[in-house]
Amino acid sequence: MSDPVGAGGRLRRVGEDGEPVGAEESVADLAAEVLRREAAERPRWVWAATDEVYPGLPRVARCHDVKLVETLLLGQEGRHGRPRALGAAWARLRGLPEQPDAPEPGAEDQPVLFAADRHHLPQGTDPLTALIAVHAAQLRRIAAGEHPDRMRLLCAAESAGALAAVEMSQDGLPWSAAAHDELLTALLGPRPAAGARPALLLDLAARVQQALGQPVNPDSPAQVLPAFARLGVQLPSTRSHELRRIDHPAAALLLRYKELSRIHVAHGWAWRERWAPGGRFRPEYVAGGVVTGRWASRGGGALQIPRLLRGAVIADPGHRLVVADAGQLEPRVLAAMSGDEGLTRAAAAGDLYAALAEDAFDGDRGRAKIGLLAAMYGQTGGEAGQPLAVMRRRFPSALALLEAAARTGEAGGAVRSQLGRTSPTPSADRFLDESADPADGASPDRRAARSWGRFTRNFVIQASASDWALAMLAALRRRLAETGPEARLVFFQHDEVIVHTPAALAARVEAAVTAAGEEARRLVFGATRVPFPLQTHSVRSYADAK
Repeated sequence: MSDPVGAGGRLRRVGEDGEPVGAEESVADLAAEVLRREAAERPRWVWAATDEVYPGLPRVARCHDVKLVETLLLGQEGRHGRPRALGAAWARLRGLPEQPDAPEPGAEDQPVLFAADRHHLPQGTDPLTALIAVHAAQLRRIAAGEHPDRMRLLCAAESAGALAAVEMSQDGLPWSAAAHDELLTALLGPRPAAGARPALLLDLAARVQQALGQPVNPDSPAQVLPAFARLGVQLPSTRSHELRRIDHPAAALLLRYKELSRIHVAHGWAWRERWAPGGRFRPEYVAGGVVTGRWASRGGGALQIPRLLRGAVIADPGHRLVVADAGQLEPRVLAAMSGDEGLTRAAAAGDLYAALAEDAFDGDRGRAKIGLLAAMYGQTGGEAGQPLAVMRRRFPSALALLEAAARTGEAGGAVRSQLGRTSPTPSADRFLDESADPADGASPDRRAARSWGRFTRNFVIQASASDWALAMLAALRRRLAETGPEARLVFFQHDEVIVHTPAALAARVEAAVTAAGEEARRLVFGATRVPFPLQTHSVRSYADAK
């Protein structure tokens, strides 16, 4: 529902099994009724999709997002790619043809809330009846799974994340137009006329042309690549990692041009007018937008704020930004999941890579990091070979977990995160390894299988990291509500959160962050000895959180 204030709605209470309890209720003012019941009962609200129903409603503590839970259950059942919206779930339940999704834009008795909107239900279907039936079926499917308690936790965390996503979009990340102008002007020169390049980009474009010895559009690979070739420099593309390999003045100039051009296009003056008016950056987060559980966003570049522009994120007067990030999250997840004794000791030492280096790499932190990342991402050649061999000898349980996941993927199977998020399985037209060398003697099918094995190798770690991050986000959101209504989550990115809070509450917020991280560790990984520390910084500007 886009604007529920003053609008009516229909409610029905359901029991722990999802079956209706009592009669349906119609209310004239849905927002007022939600506010009243939230204060009196703190129920778990059940609705079709948080991003459609929740905007405009009062803040609630808990919900069950049918669309997000359906995604998790379809994955668990090996049915990735099926439509997830209420209409499709209702059709499957009734044995009817599945309806396509609309385009993207444990408690006591629980109320069920529904506002009809874009769910593609069959004509004549009552939406509240469909919602109740689908929700009850989801509870039965969760209970029938291999690890129902884990799946319940995952569904609760995913739904809480959806609440946080809507709330963060509404509250917005503090964004100073004046500081943004100052940063852009220092980087690009004065603001140009609409559609024109800034002065520094014009200068860099001219210098690129001079270094190449001919007129080219630096934004056009079709012009840039032949210009390099005429100078005897063969490049497969103008991607940054290719340009960094080239010892030629034009390559360095083009790299700088691309970096600044990206800032101008993705986070420049026009971007601010669209996405950060009135001193707040309000992106549209997409909870569960990536198959591993990571979030995505609908425009605005919410998950890619350049470091060069973080100085524009400034707390309001009398407030602070509490910035927290979980360092070395994925290696810690590997240690906790595998129970590898050596990796667990390294994780407990603080800097995991340094401890790993001291234990197995003669103090060389760089080689230790290369070896561990190569193990998690399936890299075997180049500089990774020797460190990876050390990893296999010294940390056998960790490597066994990763290699078992890779073999499962190579065989076309699915793997699961710690809480049960399930990977898709490969299809003939998906995920061919474009970087593979055809001269290695392997068939295209074999190269594709190995490529999918690298995907599943990392999926178990990255998706389990998402499990922890979402559990931490849910715990922090609850603890912040207890701290006070003025302490608000305003940013979340994989393993990092920002809370905008009155300065007087900053210490309490930092304590809440630390407690939320510890709670998530216990919930997701049980009795593991692997710590998951969150480094917190109470700062005025995001740029000051080093």
